[in-house]
Parts: sequence; structure tokens; C-alpha cells
Amino acid sequence: MSDPRSTEQMDNTDPGAPEPSEGQEKEKHYSPTQLALRRFIRNKLAVIGLVIFILITIVSFSAPLITDIDPTRTDLLNVHADPNSTNLLGTDSSGRDNFARLLYGGQVSIQVGVFITLIVTVIGVVFGSLAGYYGGIVDSAIMRLADLFLIFPFLLMVLTVVTILEETTIFIFVVTLGLITWPNITRIIRGNYLSLREKEYVLSARSIGASDLRIIGKHMIPNAVGPIIVNATVIMAQMIILESALSFLGFGIPQPTPTWGSMLSEATSLNILTNQPWAWLPPGLLIVLTVLSINFVGDGLRDAFDPKSQR
Repeated sequence: MSDPRSTEQMDNTDPGAPEPSEGQEKEKHYSPTQLALRRFIRNKLAVIGLVIFILITIVSFSAPLITDIDPTRTDLLNVHADPNSTNLLGTDSSGRDNFARLLYGGQVSIQVGVFITLIVTVIGVVFGSLAGYYGGIVDSAIMRLADLFLIFPFLLMVLTVVTILEETTIFIFVVTLGLITWPNITRIIRGNYLSLREKEYVLSARSIGASDLRIIGKHMIPNAVGPIIVNATVIMAQMIILESALSFLGFGIPQPTPTWGSMLSEATSLNILTNQPWAWLPPGLLIVLTVLSINFVGDGLRDAFDPKSQR
């Protein structure tokens, strides 16, 4: 004979109580990395942005296969030519092929963004890890150095360094910007480490005698990888815009190296703006598409690595 109290308890079960969905039950079996990947894939704008950025990168670095025209070759007898079968986007004021410069300029802009991001991220992670983990004098010294860089106007510092240098190559340009733009990500990593170093797993690792390098490399950096990746995408988009702006002003990568910014600078005259849109519209659109795609990817990564995200 069944117990009437158990039957009563079953009957009094709240029918409005939320039950775990099938998707939530399945997500319990995924690792944090797999969950982040699933959240990222669900973000349509982030996936579209990633696809667009990959396509722009592939097309830019396939320039030798697409065209055999040297983007630095001048032809003073063929300046400001209209689009034709040889010059698909016409030529600039020096007779250089705009289509070839568009493709090779994409290589320069993407390389600048990627390599500056790598330099800034490495410096930021190293300094932020040291400041956030050790604290005390180490933290004070690194943060005062970061404050010293932050109190000066960023654009003024860049223009000053680039002007002092006799010749600005891509390598010098990348290293210069990388050594100037590290403080922001350093402060972000430091803030994450200040909270992570008080976590139970860090205290446990310290109590069993794990070395500082092992604790930082195995326990702290993996738990701070989300903010690191998100801020890296933000920095990359900013550096592509900055390189284009400096090249447009004449302080970036010098001619005849093609960049999207220098192509826009070539088209500043009223006659070109009104009568030759093929000279400035493609590089402008590619700058916008590239930066937007990176920003979409960054937003998707931010949502993917957010443990509170339910989207």
C-alpha cells in the first residue's frame, strides 16, 4: 500500500517551477572552451564578421596570384587613368595601379594591426601579470610607468616619434606603436589578476609549494584569456584605423609602400573626389569593413567568454 503522504507531496509539486531545458542539461557536459565556442557560433554578427575578415585577408595576401602589376611602379604617361582592362581601378597621380595598391595595401594594414596587437598583448600580459600577482613595489613601479605613458597625448607621442625617425619602415612603425600602446591592456590584466590571486585554486596551489611561474602560467593566464582576447581585437581594430589615419596625414608608412590610408590621401583633391570615386571608395570601404568585422568578432568573443551570458 502506497504512503498517502508521498502521494500528497507529488500532487503538491509546483507546476510553474522552471525545469532545466535540454540545452542546459547538455551544456553541463561541455568544457569552458567548448561553451565559449558554442556561444560564439550562435552570434551571427560575430560569425559574419569573422568570415568577412578572413576573406579580406585571403584576397589581400593572394595579390601576387590576382595581379602581376607592381604596386610601386610609376608611369608618368598614364596618371589618373580611368578604369580599363589593364588598370581595373585606374591609376593614381604617379601612374601606379590602384587595384594592385588596394590588394598590397591590405597586406600592410592587416600586418600592422596583427603585429602591433601581438607586441602590445605580450607586453601587457607580462607587465600586468607581474603587477597583479606580486603587488607591492613591483605593482607600484609598473603602474607608475604606465601612468607616465598615459598622461601624454597618444597621437602627439606617435607623431613626435615618427617625425624624429629619419626613415619609417613597417618594422619601425609597428615597434613604435607597440611600445606606446601597452599601458591600457596592462591595467586590464592587472585588475583581473588582483581578483584571481585570491581565488581558492590559486591559494591551494601556493600552499602546496607551486612556483610563481607555474601558478601564473597554469592557473591565472588561462582564467584571464577572455579579457586578453577581447582587448586584443579592440587594439587590432584601433591600430588599423590609426595606421590609415597616420598614412592619410603623411606620418605613417612612407611612399611608395601602398596602404589604404595613403590611397585615401592621394584622393584628397576635389576633382578626384567628385569625378574618380574608384580611386578612394574601395580603400575607404575596405577600412570600414575590416574594422567593423573585427569589432563584431570582439563583441562575439566578449559574450562567449562571459560566464553570465545566456544568449
